[in-house]
Amino acid sequence: MAKSTPTQREPLRLLSYGQSVSTPIAVVAVSGLAISVVSLLLQILNYGATSRLAHKDPPSLVQLADGNVITVAPLGPRDRTPETIKKFTSDVLVTMFNWDGVLNSSTTTPVPDPGIPIKLERKPGKVTTSAWQAAFALSEENNFRSEFLKKLAELTPPGVFNGDVQVSLVIRYVGEPKKIGENQWKVDVVATLITFKKDDNAGSGIPFNKTIYLSAVSTPQTTPSDTPNLAKAIYEIRKVGLEITGITDLERPNL
Repeated sequence: MAKSTPTQREPLRLLSYGQSVSTPIAVVAVSGLAISVVSLLLQILNYGATSRLAHKDPPSLVQLADGNVITVAPLGPRDRTPETIKKFTSDVLVTMFNWDGVLNSSTTTPVPDPGIPIKLERKPGKVTTSAWQAAFALSEENNFRSEFLKKLAELTPPGVFNGDVQVSLVIRYVGEPKKIGENQWKVDVVATLITFKKDDNAGSGIPFNKTIYLSAVSTPQTTPSDTPNLAKAIYEIRKVGLEITGITDLERPNL
């Protein structure tokens, strides 16, 4: 009687379930999963970077009247660049403290400046028309503009209005604006106020070292055609959206 061939038994698998998988296939499966996870993470990071860039205001190119192209960046409604603050400060001071006794001195036929009367306590006074207009760059708070005009009238020599005296402000230094509050800055200015007389062309100078305090304001950028000349002059001096809120002596000029 022939002996039956013993049946081959499958090796015992401890704590195993299902069909076994060969080592090469497992490696390929794990590698594919890892690559998928890395790819997903890269897509998430790329989406985040793209989203941040999309929410940033890109710089704009602006073409000037002379054909040059400059790059400009957006600002908040009450933000001002340091260059704007420095230029406004310098322009206002130069206009306010340059007295030559004529109107439209850039034309071929200048017109004598009659001046603007300012009421003082002890004697009548006047300031130049350009200084009076520039004074609208000063704040009206606590009567700062009107009180400053009185001081300016006391300082202005009467000879300015008959051609005997000319006064020029020579600015030597305008410091970087320092932020002192929300939309408020201060700027140090070092200058010399030089007075020229008919019999003294060399002139005599006195120091004009001041700390100028400024604040951002809202102002119309364009005015209607029927706007009175006085209002136009006010808007013109304030169109950059700044006003001077205080002027004090600069204790230590820092050049």
